[in-house]
Amino acid sequence: MELDDRKILILNAIIETYFETGEPVGSRTISKFPGVTFSSATIRNEMQDLEEMGYIIQPHTSAGRIPSDKGYRFYVDNMLEAKDSEITDMKGLLLEKTEKLEAILKQVVTLLAKTTQYPSVVSSPAVATNRVKFVQLSNVNESQILCVVVMGGNLVKNRIIDVIEPLSNENLLKMNMLLNTNLNGLTVSDINLELIERMRRSAGEHEGIVEQVLKTVADTITEDEEFEVYTSGATNIFKYPELSDNKESASEIIETLSDREELREFIKETQNDEELKKNGIRVMIGAETPLETMKDCSVVTATYELSDGVKGSIAIIGPKRMDYRKVVETMSRIKNGLDKALKKGSSSKEE
Repeated sequence: MELDDRKILILNAIIETYFETGEPVGSRTISKFPGVTFSSATIRNEMQDLEEMGYIIQPHTSAGRIPSDKGYRFYVDNMLEAKDSEITDMKGLLLEKTEKLEAILKQVVTLLAKTTQYPSVVSSPAVATNRVKFVQLSNVNESQILCVVVMGGNLVKNRIIDVIEPLSNENLLKMNMLLNTNLNGLTVSDINLELIERMRRSAGEHEGIVEQVLKTVADTITEDEEFEVYTSGATNIFKYPELSDNKESASEIIETLSDREELREFIKETQNDEELKKNGIRVMIGAETPLETMKDCSVVTATYELSDGVKGSIAIIGPKRMDYRKVVETMSRIKNGLDKALKKGSSSKEE
């Protein structure tokens, strides 16, 4: 006999009510469970079928039933299947968003170069200061737990954690509460030794799980912090005699604009600039730029924001006599447009 939707609903009602009360569950209690709209007589008939199929048992002569091991297994497997489906859907959305974001950023950097007639750089969002949104632990089997970590921007990381002995549903609930109470809203830099030690003490014999979860959080950020860098208009440098007449200097500028690693380091450094944080746009003239090859240039930078702690950068490079008003106005429009478009896209996916 197959489990139809009605039997599954009643089995879930028995299991979840038993989790809460620890007492055998009767048909009257089930009739009050959300989604149950059929009569007590129908519920009793379905309970009889579930008992014959081995999903529930009657511990004594009372009318109440409790889940069997087979019932628990069905519940957990379906819960994990639903969670996996949810995670897969979220990853699909993230992949779709990433692909669209890449196309948008390539268009933006090309537009900047054409509009300003200067070399332009745009980075994808970096997540080095991203925050934990939530952590979910779920039993996979007696020796493994699935850990799902969701960061700001809906970045998702899954890890299978090996355990020496099974975790009861009660202990699993306690671990989820411990992790989310302590980690929600934190960045990796916020997770200090004092917090780790306090969480380990609270976890007791399950301290190894805490360590694995923290490693998963760190891995989530580490894997995603190597952002992409897009450039356009590098040869615009040759339009300005003060930069192009010195062939060696011009060549060095072109090489820098082709060196993704050097540009990443530049972006990481400038994103922490106090003036940039304060004003949203930073103009660096000559020796003010950290790039040695651009000491004869001016560099205008700005950041756009995908979500809290998830930021990307925009940069325009030109001669010291660049049209600063035009560049800053263009940069402001692009920055505000990206902020608005990306935050709207992010919030609609979270809804």
